[in-house]
Amino acid sequence: MGTTLTLVRDIAIIVLALESLVIGFLLILLAIQIRGLAKMLEEEVKPILDSASETVSTMRGTTTFVSDTLIAPLVGAASFATALGKVMRVLRRGPKR
Repeated sequence: MGTTLTLVRDIAIIVLALESLVIGFLLILLAIQIRGLAKMLEEEVKPILDSASETVSTMRGTTTFVSDTLIAPLVGAASFATALGKVMRVLRRGPKR
């Protein structure tokens, strides 16, 4: 009975040692994969974010240009036309009786 227990113990130690080697190997593979993921994020995602930032900057410039050259004068002209219409209505009524 003592030799059977010793044999089972030795086999368990060997299995645990092999398991530790496999886990160590898998951890090394995992570290390599994580490094590859970080590199991919830096090389592929960063240019996309830079492009998005450039697009936002271009849109900001475009909206400022359109606002300054089209919208502001249009609002001014509409305000002037509304005021002129109001003045014409008041003048058309004539003096109060």
